[in-house]
Amino acid sequence: MTTTDTPRKVDSTPGRAVPRKRSGSAAGGGLRRAIPATTLLWVLAALYGVPVLWFVLSSFKPAGDLFSLPLTLFPTNPTVSGYEAAWDSANFSQYFINTAIVCVIATILTVGVSCCTGYALAKYDNKWLKAFFVGILATTMLPGEVMLAPLFLVVRDLGLYNSLAGIILPALLTATGCFMFRQFFLTVPDELIEAARIDGARELSIFLRIMVPISRPIMLTLAILSFQWRWNDYIWPLLMLNDPEKFTVQIGIQSLVGAQNINWSVLLGGSVISMVPLIVVFLVFQRYVMNADINAGLKD
Repeated sequence: MTTTDTPRKVDSTPGRAVPRKRSGSAAGGGLRRAIPATTLLWVLAALYGVPVLWFVLSSFKPAGDLFSLPLTLFPTNPTVSGYEAAWDSANFSQYFINTAIVCVIATILTVGVSCCTGYALAKYDNKWLKAFFVGILATTMLPGEVMLAPLFLVVRDLGLYNSLAGIILPALLTATGCFMFRQFFLTVPDELIEAARIDGARELSIFLRIMVPISRPIMLTLAILSFQWRWNDYIWPLLMLNDPEKFTVQIGIQSLVGAQNINWSVLLGGSVISMVPLIVVFLVFQRYVMNADINAGLKD
């Protein structure tokens, strides 16, 4: 006696079998494994999000309600008087213009210089380049405050004191940017460059037409970080600038703090105003970073 296997059910479309249903146990096991990770992410989101939410909502509270007991998250009598007082008491329009100039120029130059430096460190074999890379990494091992005095003397001797150029120049080369680009270009196959050289492409053409386009995700990521660094920078502009017409946003916010007392409602309003450009920049550029093919040109 012979037995035959039950034929697998197929649908009406020729050559396509009906997929088997996923077992309930497998789906349930995946759900159980996802619950702890999801719970942890929600807890972290709450730890980071609640203080920010409290900070933003407190900016709409009158000064007398900020420290009233019991403390409340939502304002009882919402008001924008803190924003109005902050904008009127400080020259925020000029501060925004100065900071925007510094951030845009410094970001463009930082991305360009870091891209060129990272490519040279990754694709050219030279002992001096290796020593230069070690020197760049060594700067990350020192606190920024240690470098303020010699950096100030160099910029002052260049005649850039009390100028926006004096803030921009030290920001051109960053260890983080060079390291990011170097690590990315190390993953690009050398055969890609050799093939371009065989086809007659020059070094500058290889860099501009091949390397720069595939490094777009790194460029956008560094641009967001650089813009944030320059916008939130406080110590260096405070040392370099003494003309109120050249102050940046962070120095302008510091000017809202009185010598004897602090109007917290005004200070919170000015701080929230300073956050708006950073939020806009992140919302505009994050989709380019998330949607970019970061694996383009990489080794398998």
